[in-house]
Amino acid sequence: MQKHQKIACLLMVAFFALAPLVLYPVFLMKVMCFALFACAFNLLIGFGGLLSFGHAMFLGTAGYASAHAAKAGLVVGGFELFGVQFPVLLNLPPFNPEFAILFGTSAAALLGGVTGLLAIRRQGIYFAMITLALAQMIYFYYLQAPFTHGEDGIQAVPRGRLFGLIDLTNIWAMYWTVLAVFLGGFLLIYRTIHSPFGQVLKAIRENEPRAISLGYDTARYKFLAYMLSATLAGLAGGTKAIVFQLASLTDVHWSMSGEVVLMTLLGGMGTVFGPVAGALAVITMENYLAQLGAWVTVVEGMIFVLCVLTFRRGVIGEIARLLRRPL
Repeated sequence: MQKHQKIACLLMVAFFALAPLVLYPVFLMKVMCFALFACAFNLLIGFGGLLSFGHAMFLGTAGYASAHAAKAGLVVGGFELFGVQFPVLLNLPPFNPEFAILFGTSAAALLGGVTGLLAIRRQGIYFAMITLALAQMIYFYYLQAPFTHGEDGIQAVPRGRLFGLIDLTNIWAMYWTVLAVFLGGFLLIYRTIHSPFGQVLKAIRENEPRAISLGYDTARYKFLAYMLSATLAGLAGGTKAIVFQLASLTDVHWSMSGEVVLMTLLGGMGTVFGPVAGALAVITMENYLAQLGAWVTVVEGMIFVLCVLTFRRGVIGEIARLLRRPL
């Protein structure tokens, strides 16, 4: 990590460590969950060059899986093959929060593997449309599935005790847990970006035919990037479900996929810290402009247009340009 990036990372950690002294911890936990979600999305589009319009399916799937595992522990589902319905019923005890989050993350990773095998076969707008179509299928499944309780969602999810020791009903214990999860996911993304794997992803983004001519299996690299992005998005979704003790259709709706695109572009696509700044900006606008009601989206749209016109590289991207150093 270069010196200026270390300084930026320390400033980010200091902000989230000291901000609870003046801001609501619940608000900051929401920012961190969506910041991790945006960072996961940025890994795919900013460094892999793959635009997904269905990333909310990973956030929502992990949220439902984590919430159900933490509350009921009974995972109910099924699938249809050649017109025959095969039920799946696993009678499991309620999970501790760490296992519930891991279970939700694993569910998102599994979904990423299945959808990735279908989506990676196409590029550009076709890839985006396939991910959107798959996300809508998942949305309508959760709308009708009995264990999700439809529009009511899974409510009153218990936070429990982390590792059987730390009571997460304490707001400060929950806050530091979310901060640890966020920093862990952020550092994993940073390490991936600056690894040989990340460099190959950048090469594929810039010129895929040339990467193929150098002998790289670009389809495999893109699939792995898609899987990692889905997994980290699931980590954000599972953590969010435990924090807010709720899993609802909002997190799997297509508008959530659009919101993460907005966060990434606003902060700076292809930058390390851009999605964090974008998530902070969008969640702050939603929180403090909530009194405007339905006009919130109109105001957000106007602000987004102004930012695109004045900060074409995003907020962090423009700052990095002025400093002539990558952030």
